[in-house]
Amino acid sequence: MLVIRRDLVDAMVAHARRDHPDEACGIIAGPEGSDRPERFIAMDNAERSPTFYRFDSMEQLRVHREMSANDEETIVVYHSHTATEAYPSRTDVSYASEPQAHYVLISTRDPETHELRSYRIVDGVVTEEPVEVVESYMFAHTGADDTPDCP
Repeated sequence: MLVIRRDLVDAMVAHARRDHPDEACGIIAGPEGSDRPERFIAMDNAERSPTFYRFDSMEQLRVHREMSANDEETIVVYHSHTATEAYPSRTDVSYASEPQAHYVLISTRDPETHELRSYRIVDGVVTEEPVEVVESYMFAHTGADDTPDCP
């Protein structure tokens, strides 16, 4: 399950709307080993295409170096589909290289609403997962280990 703050969802959707009719793309980084999306990083679609995205290699290198220096990892890889549903294409699956990441797709085909779905993509196998949008991680339903011990 992907647990993600509403402000991060809003940022992804806003980026997808802003870049429409081209696909938008980016990542959300978080602390290494946490599976908690924290830092939104909108990236340029080097293809500038309504049907395909590719991170700019120099931008991607800069972002990964920055994340490494901050002890962060990629938690979410997101991109938009401008004319189809929010489901990974064969090309999306072939480029999915981060097995720990949540792959979020936002469909902007309807100008009034958006469709947001999340997947795990491991060794070419696509598995949809539930998305829980929360206002704050402090109040997210993430398990008993997150509650402080009472004296």
